[in-house]
Amino acid sequence: MTNFAGTTTLLRLALRRDRVILPVWILVFVAMAAGSAKASIDLYPDVASRVSAANTTNSSAALVSLYGRIFDPTSLGELSLFKLTSFGALLVGLLAAMLVVRHTRAEEETGRLELLSAGVLGRYAALTAGLIVSIGTVVVLGLLTALSLIGSGLPAGGSFAFGLTWIVAGLAFAGVGALAAQVTEGARPANGITAVVLGVSYIFRAIGDSAADGGTRWVSWFSPIGWAQQIRPYAGDRWLVALAPIAFLVLLVVAAFALLRRRDVGAGLVRPRPGPPVGAPSLRSPLALAWRLHRGSLYAWGFGFLLLGFVVGNIASNVDGFVASEGAKEMVQKLGGVNGITDAFLSTEIGVLGLLASAFGIQAALRLRSEETALRAEPLLAAGVTRYSWLASHVLMALLGTGVLILLAGLGSGISSGASLGNMGRQLPRMLAAAAVQLPAIWIVTALAVLLFGLLPKLTTAAWVLFGAFLLLGQFGPLFDLPQGLMDVSPYAHTPRLPGGDFSATPVIVLAAIAAILLAVGATSFRRRDIG
Repeated sequence: MTNFAGTTTLLRLALRRDRVILPVWILVFVAMAAGSAKASIDLYPDVASRVSAANTTNSSAALVSLYGRIFDPTSLGELSLFKLTSFGALLVGLLAAMLVVRHTRAEEETGRLELLSAGVLGRYAALTAGLIVSIGTVVVLGLLTALSLIGSGLPAGGSFAFGLTWIVAGLAFAGVGALAAQVTEGARPANGITAVVLGVSYIFRAIGDSAADGGTRWVSWFSPIGWAQQIRPYAGDRWLVALAPIAFLVLLVVAAFALLRRRDVGAGLVRPRPGPPVGAPSLRSPLALAWRLHRGSLYAWGFGFLLLGFVVGNIASNVDGFVASEGAKEMVQKLGGVNGITDAFLSTEIGVLGLLASAFGIQAALRLRSEETALRAEPLLAAGVTRYSWLASHVLMALLGTGVLILLAGLGSGISSGASLGNMGRQLPRMLAAAAVQLPAIWIVTALAVLLFGLLPKLTTAAWVLFGAFLLLGQFGPLFDLPQGLMDVSPYAHTPRLPGGDFSATPVIVLAAIAAILLAVGATSFRRRDIG
């Protein structure tokens, strides 16, 4: 038996498991790129409008740090997609790394890989299959994205170069995920390591991009995201830069296989620290345990949302220069749902942050399923913990956590927009209110995840499919002029458009009531089904 025996079997198994979620996420990325291109072609019809927008972007430290620098102010393609070059590479890298961890370390943690290894399965089969799935996914994603951009009317060369930026970012972080899976004994710590590497890479890229000419711009070359950005699609198309992340992938994969050969199945290079022999008094309730399980991710998400809020608020003062043409202003106002370009921009961005907060809600709610499948829930429920109390503890963390995140975003955007616009006393309460009205829609998405857990536990990952569908409808429905009835399927379509719009309590109350009903049905269904 060779070390790679059984790779094909594991590959087919992985593709079967991900046969729904992978096409959905590929569709989300392709639609994001195509939607941005389609909107920008209409918004910047002449060179003067492009140069104005590019100069405004490059003169804003907040915009450059968040999205990157525009290298060719006259390029329609680069202006159309500059928001998705670095930020999109970050998201593609996260997807690639998590796919590798999902099909390697997560399988070891649950014991399934050890069971399969008792048969005809080589030592390297799982890691090889995970890398093939991850690499294949980002390659297909990049090629389909390039084709969609060509179909939107952008040049073919730049479109394939843009697709390549996403591909090489995914390749680099697939290697990071492969190496992280060898270091720890759990999938969550491995994903945490990849998230830290992604964050540091993005910070290095931001430091390099925001530096003055002749300054520390070389720092971005220490970042895989910076390598992807330096391909410069639609602004020179520097294909040879792609060799750097490919070499980085090869180096990390070789290291991952070397470490895999030197460790036992289920073990990691870093052993987890043993806990105290007696649990602390603070862990004597299901809610305390849920807090312990969720607090690390909540801290990380909270810091990110506060930072994003500050960035969004800081950009608000530059919106007029960025959308110089009347067509651009009309499009932003259409997306924001209100009049006034600054309020429309803030309304749009707080809605996007609401969508991102929903991702935390889904993640927290689906922790219920991971605890159940890992056989950690059954011992608790066999003792004095009731099903309702165990379920309620995690659901409460999901609901309160999303509330904390969106309010932190409102706080950060209120402070920074108030400071940049010179009206702190007015902007802070307006942005907090705009954040608060997002909560009922966020809670509906979280409640759908709980409903799937209680009613159809094997389909809990479908919550991410619903999230992707709502994302496409909300962010690209107006751009593609989809029927209003179709866009109204998304709960976010019924959220009051604040700041600047008219507030009505009716949709807020109705959305909250729907969320409560979904939670009740999910809890009742969980009470009546078998564990596991």
